[in-house]
Amino acid sequence: MSEPRDPGIEIQGAEPSQDRELHRLLALADDIVARTKKGGADVVEVIARSGSELSARVRLGEPELVEEAGHRALGMRVMKRGEGGAFRVALTSTSDTTDEGVQRFVEDALELVELGQPDPFAGPPAADLLTHGPWPELHLYDPACGTVDAAEAVRRATRAEAAARGFDPRITNSEGATFSRTQGGVVLVTSGGFRGGYRGSYASLVVTPVADEPGGEKKRRGYHWTAKRRLADLEDEEAVGKEAARRTLRKLGARKIPTGELPVVFDPDAGRSILGLLAGCVSGGSIYRKSSYLCDREGTRVASELVTIVDDPTLVGAPGARPFDGEGLASRINVVVEGGVLRTYLVDSYSGRKLSKPSTGSASRGGSGGVGPGCTNLVLQRGNTKAEEIVASTKRGLYVTEMMGFGFSAVTGDFSRGAGGFWIENGRLTHPVSEITISLNLDQLLQRIDLVGDDLDLRTSIATPTFRVSAMTIAGE
Repeated sequence: MSEPRDPGIEIQGAEPSQDRELHRLLALADDIVARTKKGGADVVEVIARSGSELSARVRLGEPELVEEAGHRALGMRVMKRGEGGAFRVALTSTSDTTDEGVQRFVEDALELVELGQPDPFAGPPAADLLTHGPWPELHLYDPACGTVDAAEAVRRATRAEAAARGFDPRITNSEGATFSRTQGGVVLVTSGGFRGGYRGSYASLVVTPVADEPGGEKKRRGYHWTAKRRLADLEDEEAVGKEAARRTLRKLGARKIPTGELPVVFDPDAGRSILGLLAGCVSGGSIYRKSSYLCDREGTRVASELVTIVDDPTLVGAPGARPFDGEGLASRINVVVEGGVLRTYLVDSYSGRKLSKPSTGSASRGGSGGVGPGCTNLVLQRGNTKAEEIVASTKRGLYVTEMMGFGFSAVTGDFSRGAGGFWIENGRLTHPVSEITISLNLDQLLQRIDLVGDDLDLRTSIATPTFRVSAMTIAGE
């Protein structure tokens, strides 16, 4: 006989074993909340996770490393009112889910919260803001991911690497191929009345071949990868290997280019890095700490009118999708930048109070129970121009496929990083380029975007199509 379903938790497309595991986590979290409240806490929030991971790396046709692990962990945020009504806050976590371990977990939390300093901005979200389901089906979990064992993972990685190594005799070495998969579940229970949970899965394959430059003086490394929540949606292993080889070979003969100010086209992988910088700058934590160049910029132009950036946790099957945020608020679409104008920061309850703003449903909760604002699926919306047309319309410039280093100041927006890619001449990619630096203040960079492509690929939770910046400083020879 199957276990009865709990109406307080949304479980969709469940396997019986996974269904039971989430209900066990829910019961455990319920018990911890009750114990901690009984011990004198005013607010208790418990996150419980369980799952498994497998990773297999193959190099030169031989298995090099296979790692497989399961986990079950608990995190808790506890609050207790101090003098003046402000909350003291404590965070604690454990992987010991035995009765004795849970009791120590509760006792430690109650002891730690007595040592905290009252914070007038601390507190739970308002009870009327909590969501209670039913939540939309986001297709976050694929049971097929769990069927991939170590032997199958090695086979997939081996096939992909072999396709790369056999693609061209100039592929002379390999840094290997790695297949990984993960699956698990998470539940959140709070003393404010929220109870919910969901499962997720993710699988990926990456191949990294190496080619020799003529004369053998230098080696060039390239890669290609595929990643999806559903196993069947991954690219074919041989296709991944061959594309990795193509991307490696096209780097042969790379050289520097003259210093100057020219248009720069960012491919989706490089563009993702740019958008990731902006993600930190629109976080409520950065704003109230005054550590972002976007402080006091809401309602002002921060990018080209071609730029619309949306944080969307409701994108079906996307890497950052989720039915509710880390505080139990319903997932919602936040338009961060609309037509170049900054519309909102991403805030949780705490940073929202600091900024006198309501939460945007952007709370992320870590394994320790700590909460902070974050993005989910932060996406530069696709444009109407083909990526090939962006290159074809560029008379002279740089096409960037990779960036190195960490040259960025969130406070000032100053940006400078090493880059590699291809020289554009008369609308065509000509020779590969390496050992250069590109720089421009991020505020100006976003405002100089003059073309946005239509080739958006949601392999990662921060994603952009190809786009062009009309002029950047390129430091080369």
